[in-house]
Amino acid sequence: MQTTRIIDAVELPYVRSSEHDSATLICDAVLALLEKTGLSIVDIDGLGVASFSLAPNRAIDIAWRLSMSLSWVHDEANGGVSALNMVQHAMAAIATGQASAIVLVAGDSFDKAMFEQLINGYNSTTQNYLAPIGAASPNTLFSFLTKQYQELRGLKTEDFGHLVLQQRQWAALNPSALYRTPLSMEEYLAACPVTDVLGLYDCVPVAAGANAILLVRADHPLAQQGPSLAIRAFQAKHNYDNQLGTGLQTGLAQIKDHLWKQADLAPDSIDVCAIYDDYPVMVLAQLEDLGFFSADQIRPFIRDQIATQRFKLNTSGGQLSCGQAGTAGSMLGLVEVIQQLTGQAAERQVVQPQYGLVTGYGMVQYRYCMCAAAMVLEVQNV
Repeated sequence: MQTTRIIDAVELPYVRSSEHDSATLICDAVLALLEKTGLSIVDIDGLGVASFSLAPNRAIDIAWRLSMSLSWVHDEANGGVSALNMVQHAMAAIATGQASAIVLVAGDSFDKAMFEQLINGYNSTTQNYLAPIGAASPNTLFSFLTKQYQELRGLKTEDFGHLVLQQRQWAALNPSALYRTPLSMEEYLAACPVTDVLGLYDCVPVAAGANAILLVRADHPLAQQGPSLAIRAFQAKHNYDNQLGTGLQTGLAQIKDHLWKQADLAPDSIDVCAIYDDYPVMVLAQLEDLGFFSADQIRPFIRDQIATQRFKLNTSGGQLSCGQAGTAGSMLGLVEVIQQLTGQAAERQVVQPQYGLVTGYGMVQYRYCMCAAAMVLEVQNV
């Protein structure tokens, strides 16, 4: 990990629908990142691409469109963990000398028919068992998890609302967020129901967009010219319970101790935090798994830390306010933490952050998501 530095990130403005296809959005994000960092196409020798809707194209087709000649290429399509999966592979490529400057990009552009096809054909278990009974939508599956978690932890609907409202407050300061109008608790509670426990504001809006980041060797000139970000800790756990658990615990629970030991930090050392937020319940579940609060302290943490914004959580507004552009959603939080740690977050800038945490969570199988990863970043001054 010490051989890798993250230099910068870009995010194309998310829109509800785009006239451009996924390949175009992905290429545009790469070009925007190169323009921002001052590099050219010939300076890049590694490319990782995550997308649900890029087929029949792949990462190498993006390289061809951009006239890139590469020594390392990676295709990724593991939903909410895609960005961190790509980072994990890119770190190894840099450490072993396979590449020295890698662009990772994630993006999707759906129309209604394409999105419905994705949901109903997500994988074979969805096709064979969930779609035939009308239960393929993640809203259905995460409604079950929300109800279980709510009952197990003694939560009220308002507790989830505090999380949603504070993220909307952050979004009001983010010109790239799709939804920036502040919400009241009354509006949250009165929102159109999606299921018996999920309302409109509990579900991520589908969007189109792309995000990209640049990683380089620690001795790369860009890492020597100014502040960059080091990866202080990285841990992942996939298919940790073979879909036999309740779904209320993620793979992060198994890697928590390793993550904090590797980082030589505790949860209260984190200055800014991006938790994958496809649904409010999973934000709380991941935070609990990572040790930010114990099971009996969840409501005080929500009230005293999240609702007050003392805890700097999903400061872009998260997917709940910015939208979920397919696999780009996996990079949304990572881009925000990069921007925060490099002082680029403008009105929503956290004061002098040193450490940032990013999580990824994704890939619904039969019951709930199988993949989880977490990464701690720190500012490195030259």
